Amino acid sequence: PEALFVVSAIGQYCGAVIAVRLFDDLAPASVAWFRVIGAAIVLIAVSIPTLRRGGRWTRNELISVSLFGISTALMNLFFYLAIQHLDLGKGVAIEFIGPITVAALRTRTSRNALALVCAVIGVLILSGIEFGNEPVGLFFIFLASIMWAAYIVIGAKVARFDRGVSGLGVGLLIGAIFIAPFGAPASGPAFSAPWILATCFLVGILSNAIGYGIDQYTLRRIPVRRFSILLALLPVTATVFGLVFLDQVPSITDLIGISFVLAGVVVQQRDTLPATEVVA
Repeated sequence: PEALFVVSAIGQYCGAVIAVRLFDDLAPASVAWFRVIGAAIVLIAVSIPTLRRGGRWTRNELISVSLFGISTALMNLFFYLAIQHLDLGKGVAIEFIGPITVAALRTRTSRNALALVCAVIGVLILSGIEFGNEPVGLFFIFLASIMWAAYIVIGAKVARFDRGVSGLGVGLLIGAIFIAPFGAPASGPAFSAPWILATCFLVGILSNAIGYGIDQYTLRRIPVRRFSILLALLPVTATVFGLVFLDQVPSITDLIGISFVLAGVVVQQRDTLPATEVVA
């Protein structure tokens, strides 16, 4: 799954790089809103056969999918509001507090504890920011980290419903409705310039449809704890993308942080889930 995480990260941060460049033309909240809408449309379209043969959704499934979509949409919204003020790599590193917390609560062996410690040290080094600076960016990135934790825990449950990516698509549609009051008011420029709307939808396809679709595939196969640690690859990828596409040059300290993250990924146990095991 490490390779899948890299592919997912590439999709997500290609989208993030494009989104940052859109902020001059469209408010971040509106970019996040259109991103979620675009991904929902694509995922529901490709899930039509699954939706038709999957039968009626139970009350438990609908509640889980709704909470999943809302937490995902809020995660996107808060993340974009944060990276208005923070470098992409550092923003993702701080946001990783959410997955780290999930992993910590589910770690049982000394080997996995060591992997968690390495990942935590790496992310702390990568964050490399004084908490008195950029208070607005820090506020939103901490909110995003809470939503990321919810995304992992609820997403694992949705992934085990055996409905392909339809749960993700339906959830994102509900999430788009939920964050509409934040994204819709400033969305005018997207309707007057079709290229902006099309680019937002491209961001949704790269970051949500591809990136989160891979997450759903992976969450059916590995435990939430391992998934959370592997997410440490995302701050590393974000740092690389920040360097290549946004001229955000990592320091020697950043490279040391990346090394710790990679060590954590290598050290952890490669446990997988039986096909019938239910993820809580």
